Amino acid sequence: MDWFEDWFERRPFSRFFREIDRAIEEMFREFSAAMPKEFIKEKKLPDGSVERVFGPVIYGYSMTVGPDGKPQIRTFGNLRRGLPYPAPSAYREPLVEVIPSKEEIRVAIELPGVRKEDIDLRVSEDRLTVSAARGEVKYFKEVELPGRVDPKSAEASYINGLLDVILKRAEEKGPSGERVVIK
Repeated sequence: MDWFEDWFERRPFSRFFREIDRAIEEMFREFSAAMPKEFIKEKKLPDGSVERVFGPVIYGYSMTVGPDGKPQIRTFGNLRRGLPYPAPSAYREPLVEVIPSKEEIRVAIELPGVRKEDIDLRVSEDRLTVSAARGEVKYFKEVELPGRVDPKSAEASYINGLLDVILKRAEEKGPSGERVVIK
């Protein structure tokens, strides 16, 4: 032990720092245990040792000003709020933009890395649900619509990673859970 370590060990705050260090190590152990198995990968290094890596972990946000002048913040990615720390999910939450007008509701969803055949899109009168999976890329999002729509009127197209869904507004209660064919 060098002079600094000896001096540090004799100070009352050294126990405090050791406790913080132990708490952080425990938090990382719990975080690793909660990690979905798809996130943990092992790769062999040139020296023959094995390194465990996890990811990808994606988190982002979009901020716009709503019609009422108040900011609207939407998050996306595969990290969910949780206590005592965020929890990763096997599914990414795509970035979604909902654009309401008087006659229709348009929903733009970013789904890079999948083909239109990989997308499952479902619409009910007040909700849109999209899921997609291709290899390790998996998306899931339920979007609560800002008004009632006619699920049978849904039109969807997918070009260059952007899913565009147009839904006609409905006044009457209609059927729910319609599957949408993507063009």
